[in-house]
Amino acid sequence: MGRSVVFVHGTGVRLDDYNKTFATVRSELAGLREGLEVRGCFWGCEEGAELALGGVSIPGYRKGGGGRQDDEDVAVWGVLYRDPGYELRLLGLRPAVVSGLGRGQSPAQKLLADLARYTPSPEVRAAFADDGLDAFLDAALRTLIASPELRDASATADEGGYEHRHAFARAVVATVLAASVDEGADAVDGSRRDVLLSLLGADLHTQGRTLSGTVAKAAATPALRALTWYAGRRRGKHSDTGIVPGVGDILRYQARGESLRRLIRRTIEHAPGDHVTVVAHSLGGVACVDLLVQEKVEQVDQLITVGSQAPFFYETGALVSLEHPQGLPDHFPRRWLNLYDRRDLLSFTAAGVFPQHAYDQEVDNRQPFPFAHSAYWSNSKVWDAIGAWMG
Repeated sequence: MGRSVVFVHGTGVRLDDYNKTFATVRSELAGLREGLEVRGCFWGCEEGAELALGGVSIPGYRKGGGGRQDDEDVAVWGVLYRDPGYELRLLGLRPAVVSGLGRGQSPAQKLLADLARYTPSPEVRAAFADDGLDAFLDAALRTLIASPELRDASATADEGGYEHRHAFARAVVATVLAASVDEGADAVDGSRRDVLLSLLGADLHTQGRTLSGTVAKAAATPALRALTWYAGRRRGKHSDTGIVPGVGDILRYQARGESLRRLIRRTIEHAPGDHVTVVAHSLGGVACVDLLVQEKVEQVDQLITVGSQAPFFYETGALVSLEHPQGLPDHFPRRWLNLYDRRDLLSFTAAGVFPQHAYDQEVDNRQPFPFAHSAYWSNSKVWDAIGAWMG
């Protein structure tokens, strides 16, 4: 009597993204239970949405046309991912430091020279490499060292320049993480991001400084406004990599989801062992709930949904398989773990909607939306919860 796991990905995922995520899922599950067989159900290409007419329905659409409330720190990271020079720009608004008449370098000159000479230590390179981020590190350093934001900020640096070094380190980490997500990688969780920042900060001699005073207050307040501005300016890119395939997958599933459910069923039937745990993310969780409502799938005795919209779909009357006040059928798995993050605006709680079957567990990916929606897989708390649930 063996157990296997079937992983079903979520909306907007295509081949490269899926391969990276599935490699992480397999690795983490192998650490939970030796010899556990893991099968993936990749549906993004076969059943995902695409623009049949090349995007003519979207105002201002141009393929590839652009770059891609919670506590204050997470909100500021949300700004930095889209505008890495933001904190440096704020520092540049301070009054310039008046240099003495001595022969030595001014604080601004010393700061710029130190950063221009900086070479990441082996420890920093290894840490970024562990998360597959090393390819982005050097490019981020070059971009920020040459940036006008750093040049202007340096004029306000004091003798040590520690606060400016810290802002530079945060800008580097934000640039690296945003670039990796734009290339299709899952976002790392906030704890791992902070480790990278700490190592880089030690290299750059930030002495653990953070932004202070009015600059720190200013940094947090416009976070949501910045996100709104970014979305409005980048409609072409969001349509290319957000609405399609992201939202488009959801709409397509609602209209023609039967073939996706058949694909999931076929994957489960081909999984080895007598018992199957289904782990499903986002729209994959919706499709799995629909499948398990409509059909009795003997092997499946555990369902784990991660960042899923299934409870919300049911409550709003949009779940294909079930309409309120109908309850889940007797053959639906009794062990259903639903993981959600309050910052993930695409995750919902299930226990209040399906009290006889679902158990909710909150996790904190410590990332702003939309990064929070794909950061589950690098969050150790997610795997602790899955390991405990599987037994």
